[in-house]
Amino acid sequence: MHITVDEQSCVGAGQCVLSVPDVFDQDEMTGRVVLLQGRPPADLEDDVVEATRACPAQAITVTDD
Repeated sequence: MHITVDEQSCVGAGQCVLSVPDVFDQDEMTGRVVLLQGRPPADLEDDVVEATRACPAQAITVTDD
């Protein structure tokens, strides 16, 4: 799994951070998503998919390696 984020599309809702804090964070100044792990471990993949679905701005993209 490979994750990319579109920081410009992010609205700072924080759903991704709540879902997978080991993979996503928020910039303290802008509130926008910060990607901590572009290739998360397999045990977090289901949570990442859920975070992608929960993103109101659809700013997270997940692709298979």
